[in-house]
Amino acid sequence: MKLTPLEFEKPIVELEKAIAALKARTQEHAAGAMPEVEALQAKLAETRRQIYSNLSPWQRVQIVRHSARPYTLDYLKIIATDFMEMSGDRCFGNDQALIGGFATIGEQKVMVVGHQKGHDTKENIKHNFGLAHPEGYRKALRLMRLADKFDLPIVTFIDTPGAYPGIASEERHIAEAIAVNLRELFTLRVPIVAVVLGEGGSGGALGIGVADRVLILENAYYSVISPEGCAAILWHDNSQAPKAAAALKMTSPDLLQLKLVDEVVPEPPGGAHHSWNDSAEAVKTAVLRQIAELRKLDVEKLRDQRYEKFRAFGEFTEAA
Repeated sequence: MKLTPLEFEKPIVELEKAIAALKARTQEHAAGAMPEVEALQAKLAETRRQIYSNLSPWQRVQIVRHSARPYTLDYLKIIATDFMEMSGDRCFGNDQALIGGFATIGEQKVMVVGHQKGHDTKENIKHNFGLAHPEGYRKALRLMRLADKFDLPIVTFIDTPGAYPGIASEERHIAEAIAVNLRELFTLRVPIVAVVLGEGGSGGALGIGVADRVLILENAYYSVISPEGCAAILWHDNSQAPKAAAALKMTSPDLLQLKLVDEVVPEPPGGAHHSWNDSAEAVKTAVLRQIAELRKLDVEKLRDQRYEKFRAFGEFTEAA
C-alpha cells in the first residue's frame, strides 16, 4: 500500500527525493558521489529522529488516522492462526464495525474482539468507519461470555472514534448496550487484555475496554472525546483541535503517567503503517506476556484486581 506522507513528514520526503535524485544522476560515477550521498543519508536519519521523537499530541492523532495504518483484521492475519469469525448478536443483526471470534496467538487460544475500519471508501462503508451500533456491543458481550464459559482469555482491540451516534443507534439503545458491557466485563472469570491500536474514543472504546491490562500503541490515543469534538464544545471552532488534543492528555505518555494504561507498545519509526509486521510482533509479544502473568492469579483475585483498578481512576482536590 502506497504511503501518503503527513504534513509534518515533508522534510523527510524532500530528503529522500534528494538522495534518490542524486543516485540517479551519478549512476556512472557512484563512487565519487558517495560522500555526498552519505551526508544526505546522515541528515535524513537525524531529521527522522528529531521529528518522530518530538511528536505533538495532534501529530500522533494524524498518525493513528493514516489510511494505511493496520486495523484488527490486519493484525490477526499476522499474529493469529485459525481465526474463526463469529457473527450476530442473536437479537438484531451482525455489526461489521465490531468483529470477533476464536483465534490462536502463538500457542495461546483466545477470544478476540475488536473494532474494524477500512483502508478505502468501500471497506469503510462496509465497516461503518469503525463506529459500532448496539448490536456490535451485544455481539461482543455474547462472544466474551462464550470465552468465559470455555475458560479462554479475551483480547480486545480498540480502534474507534466512538460508538455510532445516529438515530438507529438510539432506537436500539446504544447507551444501554455499552452500560451492560461495562457491568458484565467486571464479572468475567478469565483474563482480559485490551489493546488500543489507534483511536480510543469515548464509550465506544470503553464498551470493550474494561480489562485486567490495558495496553496502548505508542502513537494511539484514548480519550473521553475526539479533539474536534472538544474544540467544538470549548471554543466553537474545529480548528482548535490541536490545542484540544494537548489539553485532553490523550496520548500514550500522558496516559501511562496518569496510570490509565498499563503498558505502551512501541511502534516502528513514523507509526505502525510503516511496518505492519514489526508492529504486529510487538503487540503479540506484549499480549502473550500479559496473559501469562494474569493466568497465575486465581479467579477471585483476578476479578477483585480488575474492579479495584477501575475504581482507582481519577484524582480530585477539594477547594479550601
